[in-house]
Amino acid sequence: MTRTATAWAWCSHLLPIYALYALLFDDSGLSDGSISVLFAIWGLTAVVFEVPSGAIADRFSRRSCLVAAGVLHAFAYASWVVFPSFWGFALGFVLWGLGGTLTSGAFEALLYDGLAANGDESSYGRLNARIDTIELIAQVPVAVLATALFSLGGYQLAGWVSVAMCLLSSVIALRFPEPERGSDDDLGYLETLLTGLREAVPIKRAVLAVALVYAIDAIEEYLPLLVKNWHVPTVWVPLATIGIPLLGAAGASLAGRLPLRGWVLFASGLVLIAAAVLAVPAAIVLVGLFYGLYRFVLVHVETDLQHRIETDARATVTSVASIGAEFVAFGVYGLWVLGSALAIGVLILVVALVIWRR
Repeated sequence: MTRTATAWAWCSHLLPIYALYALLFDDSGLSDGSISVLFAIWGLTAVVFEVPSGAIADRFSRRSCLVAAGVLHAFAYASWVVFPSFWGFALGFVLWGLGGTLTSGAFEALLYDGLAANGDESSYGRLNARIDTIELIAQVPVAVLATALFSLGGYQLAGWVSVAMCLLSSVIALRFPEPERGSDDDLGYLETLLTGLREAVPIKRAVLAVALVYAIDAIEEYLPLLVKNWHVPTVWVPLATIGIPLLGAAGASLAGRLPLRGWVLFASGLVLIAAAVLAVPAAIVLVGLFYGLYRFVLVHVETDLQHRIETDARATVTSVASIGAEFVAFGVYGLWVLGSALAIGVLILVVALVIWRR
C-alpha cells in the first residue's frame, strides 16, 4: 500500500504543464478576470460532482475512481494543447474538475482503510504527511522539466508530456489493494450518499476546519502570475518559484512529527501580507515561508478528520469537506481580482481566527 501510494503520488504530480498553465492562459490573451472565471468553472464542477463522486467511490470502487481520474486529467491537458482558447481551457477545467472529484475522498479513504485493515490506522498521519510532502517536492523536478520543455517545444511539449504522466498514474492506480468494507458496502448508492452526509454532521467542526483551510490552497494557482508581476521573466518563473513547494514540503513533513499550534495559520497570513506589500522578487522567500506554515496546518486538519470518521462512507464525508472548500475557494478567486495576495492574506487571518476559537 505505502509503495503504491508513493508511486502514484509522484506520478500524479510530475506534470510540467502545472508550472506553466497560468502563464499559458496569460500568453493566450486572457485577462485576470477571464482566468478567475476559468478557476470558477473548475470550482463549480467540483461543487456539483464532489459529494456524488465520493458516494460512487464508497458504493462501488475507490480504486476504479483513481484510474478514471487519471484518464480524465489526460484529456483535460490535451484540450489545452489542442484548443488554446478560453473555451478549450474551460473544457479542460471541467474534465480536470471531474477527475479531481473522483480522486478527492477516494484516495484518502483507500489509504486509511488499507492501513486500518492491518490495524495500522494510527500511522495515517505520518503517511498523509509523506504524501503531501511528495506532492510538493514533485514541483521541484516539475519546475526544471517545465523550463526545459518550454525552451524546446513551448507549452505544447509540456502539455503532451503531462498527458502521458496522467495515463501512467492510471496504470499505477490499478495496483492499489482495495480491502473489503463492512455491511455499509451492501447499501445502494442513495443510501451510501445519505450515510456520508449524516456522518458529517456530528463531526462538523472537523469538516469545517478542512473546508476553510484547504480552500486557501487556491492561491497556488496564482503564484506564477504573482511572481511574473514582480518582474520575473516568464521562462524563469518555474525556477524562481522552486523554493515555495520545498518550504511547503518541509511544513507538511514537520506536521507528521510536531503538534499543531493555533497561531501557526495566523502567522502564515501575516507573512503573506508582508510579501504582498513588498512585491519584489526577494519577497518570493516570504511566500515560501507562508506556504510552509500553511501546509503544516493543512496536514493536521486533514488527519484529524480521517480519525473522526467512523462509518464506511469515508470518501463521502471527505468529499463534504472538499465541497465546502470549493465554496470558500470562490472567495479566494474573487479576492485575487479585487486585491491580489494582500486580500487573500487578510482572508487567511479571518480563517485562522475562526479555527483558533474552535
